[in-house]
Amino acid sequence: MNRTGYARRRGLMGLLLSGVPWVASGVRSAHAQHMNSGHLLTFEQMVQPWVAGAKLLQTEVTLRAPLLAENGSLVPVQVLVSSPMTAQDHVTHVHLLSQRNPVTHMAVFHLGPWNGRAEISTRMRLAGTQDVVALARLSSGEFRYDRMEIIVTESACVDAS
Repeated sequence: MNRTGYARRRGLMGLLLSGVPWVASGVRSAHAQHMNSGHLLTFEQMVQPWVAGAKLLQTEVTLRAPLLAENGSLVPVQVLVSSPMTAQDHVTHVHLLSQRNPVTHMAVFHLGPWNGRAEISTRMRLAGTQDVVALARLSSGEFRYDRMEIIVTESACVDAS
């Protein structure tokens, strides 16, 4: 065996062994994200970590998604928030929350007056039939939301029940 081959194998072995702590840290980050592994959460359990007692109203937010999603892997969703989007009065964040997914907080979008309109379009993965909540935080510190149940015929996650 030549010296180059030996050095290459040692380098690869070092890379493989150095990956072990990264795998373990991935397990810890999953725990830090409060994975609920298919259990249905109540509305309060979904929103309270972000609202934390602030004013919460079901108004001025429109969540659009199909009522029936044949495949939970790619469910289109659109969130529209009625806001003037001025420097004094605008939407700062839009959160997408899941009732059943392993990680409840599916996405967060940071907005400001530079956006002009508070509109989000994306696709999400759903672990079975569940409620989805669009939660908008305003510059005043108040929250607005809309929610809807989406029926999923084929789950995107293995552990959905």
